[in-house]
Amino acid sequence: MAAMQLPHLPDIERLSPRVIRVLGGNPGKFTLQGTNTYLVGQGPKRILIDTGEGNQIWPPSLQKALDEKKASIEQIILTHWHPDHVGGVKDVLAHSPDAKVYKNRPDSGQLGIEDGQTFKTEGATLRTFYCPGHAIDHMALVLEEEDAMFTGDNVLGHGTAVFEDLATYMQSLDRMQHQFSGRAYPGHGAVIEEGKAKIKEYISHRKEREDQILGAMKQSLATGDSDEGLNSMGIVKVVYKDYPESLHGPAEGGVVQVLKKLEGEGRVRQLGEGRWGVSEKSAL
Repeated sequence: MAAMQLPHLPDIERLSPRVIRVLGGNPGKFTLQGTNTYLVGQGPKRILIDTGEGNQIWPPSLQKALDEKKASIEQIILTHWHPDHVGGVKDVLAHSPDAKVYKNRPDSGQLGIEDGQTFKTEGATLRTFYCPGHAIDHMALVLEEEDAMFTGDNVLGHGTAVFEDLATYMQSLDRMQHQFSGRAYPGHGAVIEEGKAKIKEYISHRKEREDQILGAMKQSLATGDSDEGLNSMGIVKVVYKDYPESLHGPAEGGVVQVLKKLEGEGRVRQLGEGRWGVSEKSAL
């Protein structure tokens, strides 16, 4: 939640013998230093993971990285549908019209991706891993030669990720941690050297937040402050009391996601008029 100082990332950086990161040129509150796009492989034909948002900054950087390696793009793999990851497809195809575009739940002109599908290029093998939660079509990619994972937006290089569905997201994180043991190459931010440890940290953070929210509701019930339950902003004001009020609005969306997950588990229930109460299962 708190603002953080992000480390500088070069526009183009070789991260390993088979991975080059090209920044999307779109830094921002939610994109951090910008969307990471990755050139994968070691030969004249490379795989491109994600394409930035479609601005004028990224295509020259991508071309420079390709020219330095005398390489071209043979395949484009999109981790998910969000505009800051798919916006540059047209720019890539303008220079590499024969490149094939792959995405789970593909758009017109694209090819689909199935869970466990393998993509090969010289020096690199990518295995797809379906892990929705941040987005319904979200795919991670395991780089077999490095026992590493391109985590898309499920796991970021700094801070925590946002999600469409918390319960699904948590299930995906739990499954992701068993797919690799090395680095994580995130959709935004710096490389994570201990990828599995970072996923465990994410899971722990989310569970801690759940416990805080349940604790706030139980305390309110025990003290008799609110026999009719709490609304989501009431919970925010307890759990995030040490944060500036300007952050309470954004925090409320996350609290609602947690409440929906807990409701699905039978641990809280809706009482009407936007209020929530602890279920008998959690009150025990």
